[in-house]
Parts: sequence; C-alpha cells; structure tokens
Amino acid sequence: MINIGSLSLPEPMIWAAPMAGISDKACRIINKEFGCVLVFTEMVNDKGLLYGQQRTLALLNLEGEEGPAAVQIFGREPEQLGQAALIAENSGAALIDINCGCPTPKIVKNGAGAALMREPRRCREIFRTVVRAVKIPVTVKMRSGWDEESSDRCVEIAGLAEQEGAAAVIIHPRTREQFFSGKADWGKVKAVKQRISIPVIGNGDIDSGETARFRLETSGCDGIMIGRAYLGNPFIFREINGFLQNKEKTAPVTWAERLETAAKHLNLACLFKGEEVAVKEMRKHISWYCKGIPGAAKKRAEINKAQTRAQMLECLHSAFA
Repeated sequence: MINIGSLSLPEPMIWAAPMAGISDKACRIINKEFGCVLVFTEMVNDKGLLYGQQRTLALLNLEGEEGPAAVQIFGREPEQLGQAALIAENSGAALIDINCGCPTPKIVKNGAGAALMREPRRCREIFRTVVRAVKIPVTVKMRSGWDEESSDRCVEIAGLAEQEGAAAVIIHPRTREQFFSGKADWGKVKAVKQRISIPVIGNGDIDSGETARFRLETSGCDGIMIGRAYLGNPFIFREINGFLQNKEKTAPVTWAERLETAAKHLNLACLFKGEEVAVKEMRKHISWYCKGIPGAAKKRAEINKAQTRAQMLECLHSAFA
C-alpha cells in the first residue's frame, strides 16, 4: 500500500487522468472495473461550484461509485479554490486535485491551468489555502513548465506543493507550449522525485505494460497516470496491472469483450444522463472502441449519425460482426 496523505492505495498505483468531456461517471465505473486504482472527475470550475451552477455541480455526482474517486478543481484565486475544494469534499471526494496543467486556451487565458506554472508565488498561496480548507488529501497535477525556457519549473512547483502540505504531485512532463506533441520528458519526473519526499505520479505516453514498468523503474516515481491510452481501451489498466505484478503479458482483448464493454459503457451513460444526451456524448467513445476494426472509418460515420441507444447498439454490433 502507498499512502497519499490519509488515503491508502494498493500497488501498483495506476490512476486514470481527469479529462474534460470524457472522465464522467460511466467512464469512471468502466475504468475501475478493469483495475484502475484511482479515478478522477472531469476538471471542475471553482466559480461554477461557488455560484451553484447545476451543470458544474453535476460533475461532483459520485453516488454509487465503488472505491475512492478524486475531484479535480481549476481556477486561480486561492480563496475561491479553497471554498470549491470544501464543496467537493462534502460531495464525497476522497481526494482534491489542483489543476496546474491544462493547456487549453480558454483555461490559460484566464490564468488557470498550466498558466499557473508561471506564478510560483500564487501556486504556493493556492496550495496552502486548499490544503487548509479540507480534511482529505490534496494533490497537484502540473506540466513540466510553460515553455522550453521554463521546462524544469515543475521541480520548483512540486517543492512548494510539498512545503504547503500537498500529499502527492502528478507530473505530465511536457510544457504547455507542447500541448500533446513530441515526447514526454520523463527525466523531469525523475528530477522531481529526487527533490521531494511525497509520492510522485508520472503521466505521459504510457500505452502498455512494458512502458509502464520501464517508466516506473527509470524515473523512480511511485505510480503512473494513464490518459489518452484509455480512450476506448479501459483494458489497459488490466494489462498494466498484470504486467507489473506477473511480468507477463495478459491475453489480448477479444472483439467480443470489446463489444460487450462498449455496450455496457453506452448503457451506463444512458442511465446517468438520459438517452438523448448520452448518445451524442458517447459517439466519440464508441468510435474509440471501434478503432482497429476493418472499415472503421465507415463505421465511425454511421456512429456519428446515431440518434438513439438502439441505433448506436446496432452500429456497434454491425461493426464487430
């Protein structure tokens, strides 16, 4: 077991990254079923929580989910983030994560997300305020820096997080300017691990059991976070778990299991969001599940036209036939 503050998590510690428009309740449940140790909500706007916006509050719905779930919040005002963290704690969050890594223009233009990597003093104040506001553990997810010139800023910010009481840090070792291009520089993860004593989670370019083991061994980090590699592929959590525990590859995922899981994901989404909303939001997920099948491009076009759960299921069965 590894302790993240008061939260004890089993090893190997594999987390599913918070992803806007993706890591909703249905997605979290599916990822958990395949061995993900800790799941995260989509990132939550602190102002949305403080103003009681229903769409934002809905992101905190953790009812009926097994095991720990973390809530990631974003903003730039320390007091507002502290208040938002308390709301999330009262909604059942097992852990609060502070977003210092989102690279999207609409987030950074307001000085939040990865823009905070340019403001160490503000980061310190945010960390201190949020940690004091809640009783549950607080973590920080960050980029390596804003640009190439500041690409080692994560070492400084991680040190500030530890000093202000954060329970762990998550490093995606790309700069904001890189977005998701190029290769993640895992040397930055190693540098952070060598600087601080709290757990360090590495995130970036992990897409197999082999890469997971290699990155854990060479960086010395305490766990890994999977992002884009779980899209339409929750089986990766099982694969990584099996490889790290037994050093053997698990059996390949069958088309039947892929179909069954995609259908279950769709049904859960319809249950939680209603059929009309869920079918539209699930188009991208179902397309990801269909990746690699013969004629996938044609099937994606059909999936994107589906209006009902029945039509979506028909597309699925046709694709996997």
